[in-house]
Amino acid sequence: MTAPPTDQLTTRSHRRAIAGAFAVQGLLFISLTLRLPQLKALFELSELELAALMLLLVVLAGVGSVAAELLARRRDSALALRVALGLVAVGAVVIGQAARGDGSLPLLVAGMAVYGLGLGANDASANMQAVAVEHHLGRPVMPSFHAAWTAGGLVATLGAITLPDVSIPAGSLALAVLPLAILASPFVRRDHGAPTAVPDPDAVGVRWRIVWLVGLGLVVFYAVDTAVTAWGPIYLSSGDVFTAPPTSPAMYALATLPYLVAVLLARVVGDAATARFGAPTVVRVGALTAFLGLAVVVFAPASSWPVAVLGFFVVGLGVAAIAPLAFSAAARVAGEGADPALHRARVDAVVARFNQFNYAGALIGSVLTGALGSTSLRVGFAVPMVLVLALVPLARHFASVGSLD
Repeated sequence: MTAPPTDQLTTRSHRRAIAGAFAVQGLLFISLTLRLPQLKALFELSELELAALMLLLVVLAGVGSVAAELLARRRDSALALRVALGLVAVGAVVIGQAARGDGSLPLLVAGMAVYGLGLGANDASANMQAVAVEHHLGRPVMPSFHAAWTAGGLVATLGAITLPDVSIPAGSLALAVLPLAILASPFVRRDHGAPTAVPDPDAVGVRWRIVWLVGLGLVVFYAVDTAVTAWGPIYLSSGDVFTAPPTSPAMYALATLPYLVAVLLARVVGDAATARFGAPTVVRVGALTAFLGLAVVVFAPASSWPVAVLGFFVVGLGVAAIAPLAFSAAARVAGEGADPALHRARVDAVVARFNQFNYAGALIGSVLTGALGSTSLRVGFAVPMVLVLALVPLARHFASVGSLD
């Protein structure tokens, strides 16, 4: 068999490395959210107090995303991703240590803060890396990168189900090894000149109006996604929602497992579906499907929590492709008309800023859902149910995904 060209081998190596970063991020994030019911019980937190802790995480994730932009501009996004992976590992260890014995709330707050910084930097820099590969290949591949995140989350969910007796401290130490293990992976290095040549995206002709409109779609996605992943396990375990809810950590994961399975299935076929039907159609159909799924969750009978589990599965099928297609669209707009030498620099900068929409959505999904959930978690989930319909009119702005340079 003829060996593939060196450039092809290099691209494959980059894809595996970047996919690994996405997978590790998904694995650690879902592992944390699945432990939220236990942390809530250990520290005797109310829904409102837990929402405040999630607010801290989201705000510092936004700070981490900005820091990744600055580091990518001065050095490159590969270094930003490695720093992010280190922060994520440290944060995981500190969170685990906070859960020892009777627990240390100050240590938990510190761990969430460090993890939040790493989370934001990882989100921004991994997506910078992914769009660089997508533009090099000239075809949509972002859904498959985000599928790697989902696969990592699915592994975390299956681990929670099959190994329910593993303590939070022991599990956190084991998980922290993973981001450290991929630090030396062959990420995409700078190819756009010296650091001084990297422009401020505000100083170049980026069509920010389109970026903002696509960004609103990303806000909606993360409002739904964070509501499901952060509050889904708590929703299923709530005696106020169901008359006979699940009672073990392994059963709590049933909120997340079907959602992630559906997201993974949809993202695996997302590249081909986008190429065939176009991004706007994929987004519109997904929005209506997600609305149906969230309606099932919100109106599930109190006597039948498995109905809500089915709803979470349908939600996953609907929203799966929205985030990767949003990043693709923003990156496409950012690169329009750019000199090839500065193309990736502009895209990196815009992707990092675009990533801030992620945390606006997370604020709605984790904080607002939780705040309203202090009265009724059904009401809390009604918020993303209504918001997801906004994707229908916004879908046309995703049309910039298609022919990629």
